Amino acid sequence: MTGVGEGVSGVSSASASMAEDAALHRAVQKAALRFVPLLTIAYLFNYLDRTSLSVAALTMNQQLGLTPAQFGLAAGIFFLSYSTFEIPSNLLLYKVGARRWIARIMISWGLVSAAMVFVTGPNSFYGLRFLLGIMEAGFFPGVTFFLAAWFPTQYRTRMLAWFLVGIPLSSLVGTPICSMLLQMDGIWGLHGWQWMFLLVSLPCVPLGIATLILLADRPQTAHWLTSEERDALDHVLASEVRERPHSSLWAALKDARVLICTAIQFGFTLGSYGIGVWLPLMLREYHLSNAEIGWIAAIPYLFATVGMILWARWVDQKGQRIANLAIACTLGAVGLLLPIFSNSLVSAVAGFSLALIGVTAARAIFWTIPTRFLTGVAAAGGLAFINSVATTGGFFGPSLMGVLKQYSGSYVVGLLAVAAIIFASTIASLSLKLFISRE
Repeated sequence: MTGVGEGVSGVSSASASMAEDAALHRAVQKAALRFVPLLTIAYLFNYLDRTSLSVAALTMNQQLGLTPAQFGLAAGIFFLSYSTFEIPSNLLLYKVGARRWIARIMISWGLVSAAMVFVTGPNSFYGLRFLLGIMEAGFFPGVTFFLAAWFPTQYRTRMLAWFLVGIPLSSLVGTPICSMLLQMDGIWGLHGWQWMFLLVSLPCVPLGIATLILLADRPQTAHWLTSEERDALDHVLASEVRERPHSSLWAALKDARVLICTAIQFGFTLGSYGIGVWLPLMLREYHLSNAEIGWIAAIPYLFATVGMILWARWVDQKGQRIANLAIACTLGAVGLLLPIFSNSLVSAVAGFSLALIGVTAARAIFWTIPTRFLTGVAAAGGLAFINSVATTGGFFGPSLMGVLKQYSGSYVVGLLAVAAIIFASTIASLSLKLFISRE
């Protein structure tokens, strides 16, 4: 009878485990459908104020009398304030809750970005870009922290990739739309670039309100999950946290892994913005119209979008995150060599496509790595530290391209410099294996 009892107990335990797995799957599916599309659209608009800036340059620079160096500085100064306020913003998010803080960020950045309509010269341009960086600070690491609090490790790369698809989509969809909005020049006395800033910024306000309504800080506060689903998701997330040692914010900031991750992200972020902000102006070298530039500039982002989603799915299934991160960074660097060594528009677009596939996929793969060894306040502050320091690459990338273009007369030197810096991220990625033995 003992054997029979043990058999019945085993069957019962297996049934309970299957029921918990099913509840977990339902909880993840519900959360993904509720959160990810909204946050992806929010990130799309978040990046539109950067994409739109590159398109605005086609007419705004001449109308405001901006030199290449002034435009590069204005494009990059946003990242100085963004980086400075990143850690304070994320620590406040940890205290007041992700739902409220992410909504605040979205509403305030929409209003400030719309105020670009009042720019009259380089000084007002610098000032509003600096203020916009303060308003946006904390959004990306805040969402990363939020997703890590909701999705177990085996789902996280895909969830991050679907969220991060907002970056290439903002250029894939935004560049042609922004180019068309430039044609509104003269309506109600506004320039086309002023209309463009208004129409891509104000939708962030209702999106922020929707975020406040639809997000939940943790599974136990989600009324739209059943008790079984909440418990199953909480159980898995709690077990993952227990497997990682808790640490303080200061300990996280001294962690060699955090410092290496910061260097890696700096490299591919510099490359991403160095390409993205200047892509329309680089394409103008091929004697294209503004409308043609808008559509052709979207092509690399189409490939980047598809490439990132497929690469993220592969990494979730096969693992080897560090190796794939190094390969992605290498592709980003190699892709920039094609526009340098060929005068063909087709080769240039192919090269920019490869480069953007690399840096975009690197971003999706990268952000699953620090969330594996950071928890609690160390995660909130550590993720913000990585993003705040590394995002200064968004300042140095456009500024570097602008200065080198002004003094060399071409984009070749700038592209070579950016390619070398992205390749340095490859070396830094491989060095992570010295500190993270289990992938």
